[in-house]
Amino acid sequence: MKIIVSHDVDHITVLEHKKDLIIPKFAIRSFIELSLGYISISEIKCRFKDFWDNKWNNIEELISFDKKSNIPATFFIGVSNGRGLSYSIKDAKFWINKIREEGFKIGVHGIAYDNFNEIKSEFETFKKISGLEKFGIRMHYLMKKNETFELLSKAGYIYDSSMYGIKNPIKIENLWEFPLCIMDGYIIYKNSHYQNQSINQVKKSTKIILEEAYNKGINYFTILFHDRYFSDSFKTWKEWYIWLIEYLKKNRFEFIDFENAMDELNMFYKDEKK
Repeated sequence: MKIIVSHDVDHITVLEHKKDLIIPKFAIRSFIELSLGYISISEIKCRFKDFWDNKWNNIEELISFDKKSNIPATFFIGVSNGRGLSYSIKDAKFWINKIREEGFKIGVHGIAYDNFNEIKSEFETFKKISGLEKFGIRMHYLMKKNETFELLSKAGYIYDSSMYGIKNPIKIENLWEFPLCIMDGYIIYKNSHYQNQSINQVKKSTKIILEEAYNKGINYFTILFHDRYFSDSFKTWKEWYIWLIEYLKKNRFEFIDFENAMDELNMFYKDEKK
């Protein structure tokens, strides 16, 4: 079982959210989590420092960690706004270039999922900004309909990772779908809008999911960790990600990115058709 690590970039600054409800919702959620005992006073202080510094991303910090850990991660960057993703094209372009300069792969963090013209527009915008001809996508909030994958393939995307579940990749027209096997928020929030899991509970849940995937014969296990949470403002999240990478390396799992995994699948698919 090979491991694919990915990071969605949902936020870059605090001020980009001055016209939506993200900031008050975040403040309310933080104090609820504090009252429930799942975060500490020090985390609240760090969160307010981030707010004061107008910093709601930890892309550089995560790049540094992944590079030191030899993790070939893929970052998904948005080029449209919607559902709390509010950063500018200018900021998107800056980080696309920065991430590529650091040697990491990038893809689109998609907003449009049921309108072909809008999907194609995002594709062309990202293509122009990044200078890439071939790339993949993951939908923001994993939004999709039955026709989404066909529309993504028609638009020109080579892979997607918006389907959630412990499943092997599947070919949909010209697009490879890499199901997302584990996501930070799903196991740390666990059927809630607030953090309701301790680090020990999250580690236990993660081991169960990994074991299930291994026993099912999953060839590519996809992980999503948001850069936003690689911070002392979110100690459980950051500790979980660092532990997970170390745990996987200790157990001799091989890491791969989407595009190299897709090349392996295409080779196998080609051999199977002979």
